[in-house]
Amino acid sequence: MSVKECTHHKDKKRKLVRRLFAGILIFLFVVLLTILLVWAILQPKKPRFILQDATIFNFNVSAPNIFSTSIQVTIFARNPNDKIGVYYDKMKTYANYHNQQITYYTQIPSVYQGHKDVNIWSPFVFSNNVPISPYNGPDLKEDQQNGGVWLDFKIDGRVKWRVGTITTGHYHLHVTCTAYVPFGNHPGDGGIIVGNNAVKYQLARSCDVSV
Repeated sequence: MSVKECTHHKDKKRKLVRRLFAGILIFLFVVLLTILLVWAILQPKKPRFILQDATIFNFNVSAPNIFSTSIQVTIFARNPNDKIGVYYDKMKTYANYHNQQITYYTQIPSVYQGHKDVNIWSPFVFSNNVPISPYNGPDLKEDQQNGGVWLDFKIDGRVKWRVGTITTGHYHLHVTCTAYVPFGNHPGDGGIIVGNNAVKYQLARSCDVSV
């Protein structure tokens, strides 16, 4: 084979590689553009969460920094999208006080939420003789004695979006419901006695949602 023929074959190979590479780039560009256009047209919105109420069965600070509690919360979750479904997965809820977790994790069952659908969960957040910060213990007891306490009820989990038959990958979901929970069973406190030493408070607090 002459040098000229060898050079010709190399040039054909280079052109073939360039065309193949260009074809892959064009294909990826079209796929990405399609996804962006669909996303822009559908305009996905974050789920909406509301902390509806809290029922306190137990709330006790013993020793300087030992804490026990049992609180049932009612959480309203709504999918505001009319063309996108939401999968909730590995959801867990807990309570924070002054940025410190003061209850165990409680699992919320995985669920699919259709277009404009609503789910209502009523998990218990609880702890039993859990050590908390020596700074938070006295503050928590003082707040209780003063008639109420600010708590952050949090939900961490993962979500997936579904459009038709297409489902996206997982996204992290963080929900924070900040509420002032009063103590007492008088009408002025907003509490309703629902059982032995159990008082239910209507809160209706919108939650901050991050995806």
